Amino acid sequence: MQSYVINLIRHGAVEETLKGKYIGITDVSLSKKGREDLVGIREGIGYPHPQKLYSSPLLRCIETCEIIYPDTDIQKINAFSECNFGEWEGKGAAELAGDKRFGDWLQNSDKTPPPGGESGKEFAGRISRGFERLVEAMSAEGITNASVVTHGGVIMTILAMYGLPQAPSYQWRMDNGYGFSVRINPFLWMRDRVAEVFDTCPAAPRGRTTDEQ
Repeated sequence: MQSYVINLIRHGAVEETLKGKYIGITDVSLSKKGREDLVGIREGIGYPHPQKLYSSPLLRCIETCEIIYPDTDIQKINAFSECNFGEWEGKGAAELAGDKRFGDWLQNSDKTPPPGGESGKEFAGRISRGFERLVEAMSAEGITNASVVTHGGVIMTILAMYGLPQAPSYQWRMDNGYGFSVRINPFLWMRDRVAEVFDTCPAAPRGRTTDEQ
């Protein structure tokens, strides 16, 4: 029975995240260092060669694709955009510290969305639907190896929901330009909706960066 490999790769670094800003759906570009780091990873370790390349539609992911997979067609998947932080986009925790809604969100983000944004439950539901549609599309098209360039929060959510070994989302943190490779066995997928996390991507020890965007 044919299995399917999906390489989940986090986009390169952006200035706003390094400054502690909530950058979800805000369409920012990669930083100069972010671009340089991606080139270094590509030339030093190297990325796997997929049959098909998928990406979040946001600019920082598209730019990452163009650096690590030059001259490769990109299929955008809207479901793999980062979480929508609504009115808090572009702001940091210090700016929001006096807002009761921010405190409520920190206590229970699953049920409490940012003003005009997504709750954790809504975000996870969107990611889940997108990932299951991706697996179905790969099966239908005969794609057995694909790369997905997306956001840290998206990857952590996918692996927390489907990954084996099972682990909470914070244990799936990764540095910019890195991620994880998962293998999907059709029988286990149909029965249990699980994906084996079998390696880092590229195949190197994952970093300890904690910011998700």
